[in-house]
Amino acid sequence: MDNSTLVTEFFLEVFAETWELRVLLSVLFLLMYLGSLLGNLIIIIATTVDHTLNTPMYFFLRNLSILDMGYVSVTAPNACINSFTNHRNISVAGCATQVFLFSFSATVEIQFLTIMAQDRYVAICKPLLYPMIMNHQFCVQMTLASLLISLILASVHTSKTFQLSFCHSNVVPHFFCDIPSLLRLSCSDTFNNKFLIFLTAIGLSGSCFTFIVISYVRILSTVLKIPVKGERGKAFSTCVPHIIVVNLFLCSGAYVYFKPPAISEIVEDMTLSVFYTIVPPFLNPIIYSLRNKQIKEAVKKLIFRFFIVE
Repeated sequence: MDNSTLVTEFFLEVFAETWELRVLLSVLFLLMYLGSLLGNLIIIIATTVDHTLNTPMYFFLRNLSILDMGYVSVTAPNACINSFTNHRNISVAGCATQVFLFSFSATVEIQFLTIMAQDRYVAICKPLLYPMIMNHQFCVQMTLASLLISLILASVHTSKTFQLSFCHSNVVPHFFCDIPSLLRLSCSDTFNNKFLIFLTAIGLSGSCFTFIVISYVRILSTVLKIPVKGERGKAFSTCVPHIIVVNLFLCSGAYVYFKPPAISEIVEDMTLSVFYTIVPPFLNPIIYSLRNKQIKEAVKKLIFRFFIVE
């Protein structure tokens, strides 16, 4: 057997070389992680307990929150622990698991954001058809389809990545196992892997991004026709943050995944990765739900029910 196939573990990068900066960044990301868990958990409980929130919009919000709790948990806790303890090694099986879970979660994330954009488009631009288009059966089918597509893509990407031989080094230039970093370590021909990433980006991410942009352009054009300025401002304040989060998620990911290896900088890659691994699950509860009046009312009911004793 070739020595290049005998890699049994990888070593991950930490947030910084100096202990003080490493602790500072670790604490910051840990707080963001805990904030993500708390915010998304509140949404899950509120949309489950309050029966007035049994609508397609809150069905997808609940699914997105469940996903985000898992998505941020794939990378953030392990990275923080590694930085605190300087325990950098990860087994090949552990690395493969992280690649699969991250790929699966990221793929479901972009599809859920697309479906939610469609939900808002139908609700604002075609309100009379909303109950017919966004019925419960359609919502369940779209959710299952997103999970199935993501399962297939994550399985293919993970298996193709770990069919490669790794001989250049076993030090992954990242704080978690991701495909571009692993491809740089391979001494095999990675053309097929890169082409597969390109096809996924164009076929899935590109189409989802285009659909989201078109949906929000139509929403904003409809909103501009509303005579009441207050309502227009409310719609703008809702749509613009959504677009910003989607842009952060896709653009930072696209840059890391598609920039030439020759200009790759570890610190830059790790910084940009935060914008598509930790920031979206942290911001989504704030942007999509906690600014929502109905969610606020549901949270107040929860607090009154569980913490206020007569």
